[in-house]
Amino acid sequence: MIRPTTTIDISSPDAYANETLIADNLRRVRNETPVAWVEQEPYAPFWAVLKHADIMEIERLGKLFINEPRLTLLPEAFERKTIETFGSRTGLVRTLLDMDEPDHRKFRQITQVWFNGPALEKLRVRMATLAREYVDKLEDLGGACDFAEDIAVHYPLVMITSILGLPDEDVGLVLRLTQSLFGAQDPERVEKGDYGVEAAQEFFAYLSGIVAERRRAPRDDLMSVIANAKIDGEPIRDIDALSYGMLLAAAGHDTTSASLSVGMLALARRPDQQALLKSEPDAARTASDEFFRWATPVRHFLRTAVADCEVRGVKIAKGEAVTLMYLSGNRDEDAFEDAHAFRVLRTPNRHLGFGFGPHHCLGRVLAEMELEAFLREFAARFDWIEPAGEAEWVRTNHTGGLKRLPVRYAFR
Repeated sequence: MIRPTTTIDISSPDAYANETLIADNLRRVRNETPVAWVEQEPYAPFWAVLKHADIMEIERLGKLFINEPRLTLLPEAFERKTIETFGSRTGLVRTLLDMDEPDHRKFRQITQVWFNGPALEKLRVRMATLAREYVDKLEDLGGACDFAEDIAVHYPLVMITSILGLPDEDVGLVLRLTQSLFGAQDPERVEKGDYGVEAAQEFFAYLSGIVAERRRAPRDDLMSVIANAKIDGEPIRDIDALSYGMLLAAAGHDTTSASLSVGMLALARRPDQQALLKSEPDAARTASDEFFRWATPVRHFLRTAVADCEVRGVKIAKGEAVTLMYLSGNRDEDAFEDAHAFRVLRTPNRHLGFGFGPHHCLGRVLAEMELEAFLREFAARFDWIEPAGEAEWVRTNHTGGLKRLPVRYAFR
């Protein structure tokens, strides 16, 4: 069988460390070979799916395209070693992201109410206060800062740790472990090249004390809900509770902080969009969506076909992996008018920044509320903002954004 292939690099961490390079590479493959067979070391071969409509369709078909056994692009040798050591690709970790039905639905329901409706509405005042505090901090920094390190990293972190009920003094630890997990391909953040294994073990060791404490004395927080949950009438297993807590603690802030910093870089480069953000009453809401589209902090996930099928006329064999290239989908010229322009008033904006279908991001509404609250406060007070040096990206092909974003700015 002749496969439509590409040799253009759309999978290495180095490609994603250069925003212009990865955008150009994804555009070329999307327009030339929208469903492309990729054989690029050190990864096992996979199909790359680059069009918005195809990604959405695969996400809808959760019974045909499942999460096991591959979820992200990791070196094939590392995947084999993990399976040999632990008996599965996930090792000791088993999060919502790793699960298929029926487990995924059962575990998702444990915290669903906390991330939708009335539970989140109660947090609006807290978000507005926190947004004001961080815009105050931005103003107090005197017109120049590293926006990624000084603001974006910390703002959503404080919110998710408070929801989980983690002690304030542990925020620094949670940040370090998260950056080790999601920056596991970046030598500046992880020296050993173990792809987050050591960070996950340390996270588990930390959360095990929290889980044990919440089982002894439950509180009105999310870790208490997780620690005392039941699955099919039985208490949740320790590995599942710890994995759940780690996922929420890490992903609950890193993707939002990445979207805030990458979106702010795009805004800082465009005075015309700054003027719209300041002048249009509802711009904070639409701008938050555009920040998520533009940043796409989760660059890909893998699914595996459980039967022979076709995607855009290309035959996919049972057992073959397809990689959903979200960053490509969010620049798809067929899905977005003027797709390569950053527009704070873009509407409609059916971006894939939170995935789609059964596995769409559990914390989507929380993340949207956080970003909108910050942008609303920022828009009401800033005068201008501009880059003050080169932005530096986390070296990763999966989840990440900016490590550094030097900016200059003024307030009204």
